[in-house]
Amino acid sequence: MTNRISWFEIPVEGFDRAKRFYEKLLGITIEEQEIGGALMGFLGDRKEGVTGAIVKHEWYQPSQDGVLIYLNAGEDLNPMLTRAEVGGAQVLMPKTKISDEVGFMAVFRDPDGNRIALHSPQ
Repeated sequence: MTNRISWFEIPVEGFDRAKRFYEKLLGITIEEQEIGGALMGFLGDRKEGVTGAIVKHEWYQPSQDGVLIYLNAGEDLNPMLTRAEVGGAQVLMPKTKISDEVGFMAVFRDPDGNRIALHSPQ
């Protein structure tokens, strides 16, 4: 079965700050590229599955009211949630059990104001 989601974009205003935040949060190096007037920072490689980018462009406005994206936080989301807080995020929902089958979630507001969720089996 293929993924229903193929790509996502997280709006940012402070691109350099957002890049540092997501690099530390995810433990990755973000590659930058300007495409069609938008400054994009890629959060992974499509060969790894669904991925996306942070994006600075006049069309994009950070918001906590839009679509909620769940990032894979590995086996236990606590370390990633801690990195989010240290990086300036505000925890909106601490680690919460969804169900035995689905696992756990947490929600934070990133430094640009976007609402982002984490998911893990433990």
